[in-house]
Amino acid sequence: METLTYKQLIQDIIQNYADKHPQNQPIETQIVFDPQNHHYLLLYVGWEGEKQIYGCPIHVDIKDNKFWIQRDFTEEGIASQLLEAGVSKENIVLGFRSPFNRQFTDFAAS
Repeated sequence: METLTYKQLIQDIIQNYADKHPQNQPIETQIVFDPQNHHYLLLYVGWEGEKQIYGCPIHVDIKDNKFWIQRDFTEEGIASQLLEAGVSKENIVLGFRSPFNRQFTDFAAS
């Protein structure tokens, strides 16, 4: 898979999650795509009374033609979706795990 395909794939995955979140809530769903620098995020921003809500359930970077999953608070798992789309385990890095612990996963260490 080429980087361009990788960009579109992660954008489609994040867009799918954003579409599931109702937009008429006081919590806004924001999609942040920076294809030039290879950063892809889903954010929740808003207020519930006096409490500020800010969350980043998905953050994926593309580095050295690999998906670096920096944050994944999805039920299905971004890595699982990438595998289903045909991405090899060698091209997925669980960046939310420490460099030491990555060697014990079935995915790339870096």
